[in-house]
Amino acid sequence: MTDIVYDADADLSLIQGKKVAVIGYGSQGHAHALNLRDSGVEVKIGLKEGSKSRQKAEEAGFEVLTPADATAWADVVVILTPDQVQRIVYKDDIAPNLKQGATLVFGHGFNIRYGYIEAPEGVDVSLVAPKGPGHTVRREYEAGRGVPVIVAVEVDASGSAWDLAWSYSKAIGGLRSGGIKTTFTEETETDLFGEQAVLCGGTSQLIQYGFETLVEAGYQPQIAYFEVLHELKLIVDLIWEGGLTKQRWSISDTAEFGDYVSGPRVISPEVKENMKAVLADIQDGTFAKRFIEDQDAGAPEFQALREKGEGHPVEATGRELRKLFAWKQADSDYVDGSAAR
Repeated sequence: MTDIVYDADADLSLIQGKKVAVIGYGSQGHAHALNLRDSGVEVKIGLKEGSKSRQKAEEAGFEVLTPADATAWADVVVILTPDQVQRIVYKDDIAPNLKQGATLVFGHGFNIRYGYIEAPEGVDVSLVAPKGPGHTVRREYEAGRGVPVIVAVEVDASGSAWDLAWSYSKAIGGLRSGGIKTTFTEETETDLFGEQAVLCGGTSQLIQYGFETLVEAGYQPQIAYFEVLHELKLIVDLIWEGGLTKQRWSISDTAEFGDYVSGPRVISPEVKENMKAVLADIQDGTFAKRFIEDQDAGAPEFQALREKGEGHPVEATGRELRKLFAWKQADSDYVDGSAAR
């Protein structure tokens, strides 16, 4: 059974004794920085001149430096910029200014896993990845709770990288819920696979095909929208709360029976073979190469795909329907047990 690390297992004073530079102040950056500061850690923010996030960071009371100056000041450098720009910021600003014996902390293993960033000798390389978006990480911390984290150490030059990684995890609130050991490779490959095959790519495509099937069969697009997109939140929340078993217990017998007999017809064994092919592209670097090369070229494929997705009829239908809703949806509308038998 996997060992779970909690607050009592980590020494907060270790990260409290370090100067921490958070490079980036987006979703994860703002949450890590604020939680670290509230845990008694000295934090400064590293942002490029002209960054849109500079005003937000300064309004939150942080001293904002350039990434180069923040790196030169810090003992721990936390790289939380987007994957596609990390290697550039690292090469231009971080690597030339990184202290001997410093620690690099990542929130996602992409650039280390695929070799876009290679740390110099004598530098610890760690990963602390909360399993939730930054705003949730911050909100849960403020509520006295925390979002679970997965933690890895790629390079333990100091011999104490794990202790500091757990201390950092405690400071951002992750060990209130629990931390699990992983590796940069495992985190990166499973994260990309989950996004592409199930959470984002798989779900989005399933919604679009379901919508198209109903509309092409002559049903109203508004009704199709409700049945294949709007009600998805109900199902996901039930699964999130208690797994597939709770979801199946909460829906009608008709729906549950349909789940068993029709699910495998739609998501057939061929889909699993396709998933294996997606995973293979992630493991051998094919996806990473395609993504980075497109980004370096100005993201033409990315922008074209985004435009195509935004132009799908299910999006136009949803935009118009949501304008007409006479209520403001809240999570409590879906998770209060009203759907249970």
